[in-house]
This record gives sequence, structure tokens and C-alpha cells, in this order.
Amino acid sequence: MADIQKSRGPLRSSEMTKGVDRATHRSLLYSMGWRSEHLDKPLVAVVNSFNELMPGHVHLNALCQAIKLGIAEAGGTPLEFPTIAVCDGLATGHKGMRMPMPSRELIADSIEIMITAHAFDAMVLLTNCDKVTPGMLMAAARLNIPALLVSGGPMDTGCFHGKRVCYNDLMEAEGLVERGKMDAKELAAFEEVAVWGPGACAMMGTANTMNILTEALGMTVPDGALTPATSGARMALARRAGRLIMQLHAKNILPRDILSPAAFRNALAVDMAVGGSTNTCLHLPAIAAEAGLRLDLAEFAQAAARTPHLVLLKPAGRHFPLDFFNAGGVPALMKELLDGGLFHGECMTVTANPMAENLAGRRILDADVIRPLKTPLSPTGGLAVLTGSLAPEGAVVKKAAVAPEMLRHSGPARVFEQEEPALAAIFGGQIKPGDVVVIRYEGPKGGPGMREQLLPTSAIIGMGLGKSVALVTDGRFSGATQGACVGHITPEAFLGGPLALVEEGDRITIDIPAGRLELEVPPDVLKKRRENWRPPSHVELPKGTLLDRYRRLVGPASRGCTME
Repeated sequence: MADIQKSRGPLRSSEMTKGVDRATHRSLLYSMGWRSEHLDKPLVAVVNSFNELMPGHVHLNALCQAIKLGIAEAGGTPLEFPTIAVCDGLATGHKGMRMPMPSRELIADSIEIMITAHAFDAMVLLTNCDKVTPGMLMAAARLNIPALLVSGGPMDTGCFHGKRVCYNDLMEAEGLVERGKMDAKELAAFEEVAVWGPGACAMMGTANTMNILTEALGMTVPDGALTPATSGARMALARRAGRLIMQLHAKNILPRDILSPAAFRNALAVDMAVGGSTNTCLHLPAIAAEAGLRLDLAEFAQAAARTPHLVLLKPAGRHFPLDFFNAGGVPALMKELLDGGLFHGECMTVTANPMAENLAGRRILDADVIRPLKTPLSPTGGLAVLTGSLAPEGAVVKKAAVAPEMLRHSGPARVFEQEEPALAAIFGGQIKPGDVVVIRYEGPKGGPGMREQLLPTSAIIGMGLGKSVALVTDGRFSGATQGACVGHITPEAFLGGPLALVEEGDRITIDIPAGRLELEVPPDVLKKRRENWRPPSHVELPKGTLLDRYRRLVGPASRGCTME
């Protein structure tokens, strides 16, 4: 403790706590139980995203106390404040799904407000789920004071009829009920065991993907992504993080020292190796932008071309996050990539050591779960970027979750102006093998908020159409999505992109290996359609609402939906 006090970084909090003209400030802090000896130490924010609406966050209060204990042990004064967190699972399938993407910006902004208003010296960010983790990383990069993230860890798997299951399996079971292959009573029993307890849903969804990429970026402690939510090791990890933030402060190691171009290349490599959620194509560019860097879709495509796919978890595979952890975890995967020349070992991390030092001695413990580079699942990465006449500025697909027979597909368009009628048509048996379901006006501006299309994609699988029907949209997908589902089409329909001009029966061709997405309609026909195009009335919004402001400010999906 003495060494930290002697060599610590600058105390920004002195602007709030020192001097004759700060007597009232000190008095306000004294009224809450603090004393002068506490104010002489670095003031460390612990940003707690706990709430009672999210399995991934419902257990965070205990972790928060462990973090604060670690900070106090290492000579700091911990001060907790909250931020919001939206459960995508509860928001999906209705108007509430417009809110998760705007929440990312509000999370970053709220942290900026609190940190700046109260002159904190450092911060620990306690997170777990989809938009919270990227929002917190954006705040860390923007504020650039010593910071690290602690996630709540992945959920245990459920068990139904003797089979390990997760949220994704339950989503697809709804289609089985519609087809008469499962009754409502059995579904009700399934509901009680599929999502088993605290933690990020037990699959390669956006929550676990972003926690894995946080570890790849060096912004959390080794094994910070996949140590199980309910384990004692997770509590010990949180306490260690509290001590480490004091070390980062002492050495004045800042987020932008860690979030370097090489660190983002590491994150891209890991993203491709694990076949992560397509939402990373929104979040990594947004985090990079806050760090003063530009990360575009071309770099995702380049990373996919050079990085083999090595891990296949649910929904596309049979393994769960706990299997990944027991096979050596993210450090074992990164060590394999490092030894293969696909990873930068010199990058600084929140341990105050370079990444290569953190990975020393780590190795793959189960080659069935983490494939060695010499026997990959695929020689190229788990995500793919598509361009073409339907997506001039790009689109993305989780290639790792596409059936081999659907990597190339051409079929007639079945056009829907938003999610709800598409879902009704799928469950109503109106979608036939060979079709390409088009869901538009769900983009960042058109939705607005770029709703996840998890229900339609799960319905396609549940209705037995996963190997014969594709879906394309300017919306986005959950990490739980599987199948030939192409999202983030840019320019979006609301801005008059080609997706807005598609008509029922037009032929759409998807060629994932070639990176192409084509609308097979002559240019002169499209030109005539464009002259007559107007946005549909359902996209209008009341003026002055949050979503109205978001629509006016948000940029395209190809640039991470950052505010412009």
C-alpha cells in the first residue's frame, strides 16, 4: 500500500476535495460517512449495472462488494454508482427492442457525467450483457482515466429431458409448438429450466462475445470473460480487479494505452476464431472511435480471411461457455493464436503486463472445444462481410451459424416492412423452402434503434426451414441467431437504400464464400422504382422523443451506429 501511495498517478479528485474553497465539498462527503483520511486516497468509481430485470446482472451486487474490498485493501477509496442496463431477451419481439442500441450511448454518457462531475481518479466498470459492456468500454476510452472492466460471467447450462439446454433452444421450441411437435404443457416445463440462473445466457450471444473481446482487448483480467458466474473464482477475480485498478492508477496506465490498433486487431482475431455475434461489427467500431481510431467493415473482412474458426458454441455448435472455460478459456485460445503469428503479444493489459506475459503457460486442454490451428473448423473466420447491389456499403452474416447448403442461396423475396408481419407469416406457414425473407425499415434510423430480429430467425429454425430459407434485413441479430441471416444492410431502407426498392418475388442471391449480396433486378427498373419511393407512414415518430433524437444523430451500421 505504501508503494502505491508513493508512486500513484495524478489525483484528479483533489480538484473536488482540496483547498479552503472546497470545505463544502468535503462536508458533503463527510455527511455520508467519509473522513479526511479517505479523501487523501484516490477516489475510485465502481460503476454497478445491477438490476432485477437481467439474469446477467442480478448477482452483481456481491461482485461489487468484492471489487470495493479489493480497492480498499490496495489503498483506494471506492465509491459506487449505478447505470442502466436493458435485457435484450425481455425487449425482443416488441417496441421495446428499439431501446437497447440507444441505451449503449446513454450508458457511456451517464458514466461520463458522473465521472466528470465528481472528479474521480479511476474506475472499475461492472458489466455483463449486450450493450452494457460496449457502452462501458466506450466510456473508458472517452474519459481515459485508469479503468478496467469486470463481467458477471456466463450462466450455468439448463437441463431438459436429460439434455443440456440454453435460451436458444427454448426460442426454437416455440416453432416446435407451432408445428405440433411439442405441446404447450411441455413448453411450460422447458421454460422453467432453460435459463438456469445468474449470468450471461449460456451461448455465444452478444453478452459472452463482448466479454470475450474485452479480454482480447486487454481491458479485463485473464479469465475475466468465462469464469462462471456462480463460482467462488468469480468473486476472487472481482476482488483482484479492485487491487489491480490501484496498480493501474499508480502507474498511470490509461485505457488508450491498452486500446491500441494492435489490441483491436487482437479482438478481431478472437472474434473470428470464436464465431462471435454479428453485433461486434457495431460495437468494436464504436469503441475504437472513442479511442480516436477508425475500424471499418473492411478490417473485419480482412481478419476473417486470415483467422481460422476454432471454437463453435451454441447456438451453432453443441458446446457451452463452461466447456470453453474448462478447455483452457480465452487465454488458451489467444495463446494458440499468438503461437501461430495471428495475435500481438506486446499489447498492454490491465494487469500492467503485456498480453504475452499473461498468456505464458496457457494451453488448450480440450482440442474438441478449442481446435488447434492445424485442425480448424474452417480456414476462415466465423463472421463474413458481404457487399453487392443489395448492400453497396456492406452487410454482415454469422457464417459459423449457417448450414453448409445455405452458404450459397438464391430465391424469391418475401417482403415485410417490419418484424411483426414477417413473424406472423413464418409461424402461419406462408414462407416456403427457397424463399428469402426481407425485413426492412428496422435499421438504426428506420426502426429506429436497429431492432434485433431474433424471433423471426428462431421461428425459421423452429419451423424446420433453417436449411432452405434465408433472411436479409437492415436490422441486426442476436448472438442466439443461427441460419442464413444477413443483417446490417447499408444503406438502410429508411435512407432509400436498395433494400427499400425490393418487391415481392424479386430474386436475391446470397454468396457467403464470395462475399456477395445481390438484388437481381435491372438498373433501369430500380431507377424507376426509386422515383416513386417514399418511406412508409409507420416509421414516423413523435417529435422530441428519445428515439426521434436518436434517429437524427445515429450514423450507419457500417460505422458502428455511432452518434454523428
